[in-house]
Order: sequence, then structure tokens, then C-alpha cells
Amino acid sequence: MKHTFRKTAFAALLALAAAGASASGTHAGGHGHEADEAIGKPGVATKTTRTINVDMADSMRFTPADISVKQGETVRFVIKNSGQLKHELVIGTEKELKEHYEVMKKNPEMEHSDPNMVTLAAGKTGEIVWQFTKAGKVDFACLQPGHYDAGMKGAVNVTKTGK
Repeated sequence: MKHTFRKTAFAALLALAAAGASASGTHAGGHGHEADEAIGKPGVATKTTRTINVDMADSMRFTPADISVKQGETVRFVIKNSGQLKHELVIGTEKELKEHYEVMKKNPEMEHSDPNMVTLAAGKTGEIVWQFTKAGKVDFACLQPGHYDAGMKGAVNVTKTGK
């Protein structure tokens, strides 16, 4: 399935490039390294400082939708899909999420396998371990077609540490 995702992602990136969108600096996940720096990096599970439970519901909302962490903190997000529809939580910049969402609308069955996201069937639970390396706002959203437009998004507010 990973191979299929890469082919689909590559085809989608080519389509975006042909439409005038820049595909430079991207990798198989479809986002650039600049975005990686802006949102942080995959965390090491043994270095998590806390666990945050996030619920995804068919009301097209995340609970909580606003999360606060400290710069440098590694968080384990335990994400539960309490709805009847497939949902996902994807961490990224607002620009990156919007671009990925446009690709998802054209390829709704696209499979994902990136450390900044989890896609869950109804009633399932998954997790993301993430380290927030820069202060500022980091967005997250469900990129299943229709869900982002319905308001299924949130933000992690990363407060600067004294380092």
C-alpha cells in the first residue's frame, strides 16, 4: 500500500506542478522540509513528557481543538475516532494542510503513512508522537473530503521556553 501511496502522491504532485503549484522541495509525504522545521519533528516515544487524548467525531470537530505545549516538548497524542466515518488527524502548517486537502479531494482513497498523521476507521484509536521544536502555532486537521471544509481543524499553541 505504501508503494501505491507514493505513486498516487507523485502523480498528485505532478498534477499540482502542472497546475502552477510549486512541487520543489517536497518529498514522498508531499510536504517540504521548510514545513517540517515549522511544525517540529517526529518524537521519540521514550522522551514523551505527557499524553494528550484527542477525540474525533462526526460533528466534524476535534476535542480538544486548542492545545498548548511548550517549545521542545515531546507529546504523545492518543487519538480516538468516536464517529461512524473515517477521520484523520494531520499535523502541518495551514498552507500545507490546505494543499494536501485539495489532493485528498481528488484522491479520496489515498493511503497515508507519515509520522505527522493518523487515519482511523470508526471506533479505532491511534497515536502520534511529536516534538514541537519551534514556538508559534502548529495546525492540525482532518483532510478527508468535506471534513476540513466543515471545520474539522485545530491548533497547537507552542509557547517559547527560556532556552
